[in-house]
Amino acid sequence: MKPGERGFTLLELIIALAIVAALLAVAFGGLRVALAAWRQGEERAEVHQHARGVALALARALGGAYPYAGTRGEAPELEILFGGEVGRVELVTQSPPFAASVPIAFTAMVVELDEGEQRGLVIRQRALPNRNPFTDATVVLRDPSVTSLAIAYLDESGSWRDEWDVENEKEMPRALRVTLGTEIGGRTETLAPITVSLKVTGLQ
Repeated sequence: MKPGERGFTLLELIIALAIVAALLAVAFGGLRVALAAWRQGEERAEVHQHARGVALALARALGGAYPYAGTRGEAPELEILFGGEVGRVELVTQSPPFAASVPIAFTAMVVELDEGEQRGLVIRQRALPNRNPFTDATVVLRDPSVTSLAIAYLDESGSWRDEWDVENEKEMPRALRVTLGTEIGGRTETLAPITVSLKVTGLQ
């Protein structure tokens, strides 16, 4: 070694390595945070896309609602098979979300939020004509990713209601407004509501 030249001492080398290790730890820590945020964003987008798809399929089925006259149970009296409240709607549709293996003109459909052990959106269907069209309907979809359901009913005056009694109204509502919610990371997020107009509301 020439005069005036010297190498790193062991202490300096250890300090330099410690600094490099700290910088690498910070860099990898930032990378992990970025990856976690990216994954969370992807999961949120995927859940939203799925829920939006469910909402659109539901809107199509509700848009096919028809004022079908039938009996709800054993009673012989005919009535329009429709009824609804905030978390449940019963109706007859010409566009069921799950078509039967053979062509069927009308399908009874129940849409509701199950808040029991198997929480989630539930859709039931039953081909018509049939007795007990709603109570005996079969589950065709159970989606636990949907954690909230709100349905509103538009009357002829332009007001939205939380329920609809067809026995009193003698016809179906003018439109339905459906709002679904999902749970992402323990936080509930609500999708934009979808409004579906009903072309035929009363018996023809």
